[in-house]
Amino acid sequence: MAVVFLIAWAWARKSDNYSLVDAVWAFGIGLTGCFWLLTNGGGIKHGVAMGLLAFWSLRLGLHLERRIRRMHPEEDARYVKLREVWKGRVPSSFFWFFQAQGISVVVLALPFLMISLDADQRWSGWESVGLVVTLLGILGEGLADSQMAGFKARNSDFRAVCQEGLWRYSRHPNYFFEAVIWLGFYLYACGSDWGWATVHAPVTIAYLLLKVTGIPPTEAAAVRRKGAAYVAYQASTSPFIPWPPKKPIH
Repeated sequence: MAVVFLIAWAWARKSDNYSLVDAVWAFGIGLTGCFWLLTNGGGIKHGVAMGLLAFWSLRLGLHLERRIRRMHPEEDARYVKLREVWKGRVPSSFFWFFQAQGISVVVLALPFLMISLDADQRWSGWESVGLVVTLLGILGEGLADSQMAGFKARNSDFRAVCQEGLWRYSRHPNYFFEAVIWLGFYLYACGSDWGWATVHAPVTIAYLLLKVTGIPPTEAAAVRRKGAAYVAYQASTSPFIPWPPKKPIH
């Protein structure tokens, strides 16, 4: 992963767009987890885990890659902000940022290491629950992304706020279902020895989505772009967990 993110950093520096780290991160987790599962054995538990991880990684990675390519040369607002913070030392700071992402890939993929090291391939209730939760998360996230893409295709006004489908009940249904996916990964890993010890993975993802790289910068950028329309959306709609919207007060 150090080498992968070194190459990614060099590519990002050449293209002058550091947003690609997001797609590399998604692909990197899939690559790391599948490598462990492939090299440490075989069986139904390993095979299903690899299928879930590979599907999640490819779907999210390709979704992010298409978005980055569509927006290029414009960068994600998070990395524009980091350029301001790191003014005068942008390339070197992003180099270490990319390396930190490589470390996070390995740490977050640890549930799949625990699964891969489990020689007992008997299916248990943990795998069943983890499989169902993960599939629900993948379906929900895919539906949310599809609904947002359809809304943008029909609306040329960048100030328009999507309140269709899942976006009527949550301002960030894609983030919510991403957290559900990671909960599913963890529950699946609990069927293996020491899988329970990887609880850091879903907790870290939820924290990042709620407090760091997810909702805070996305909301700030949306308010800047959409103004009062998005402020009204914030007042009526749940930020994370899908919930019926509040009725306007007259």
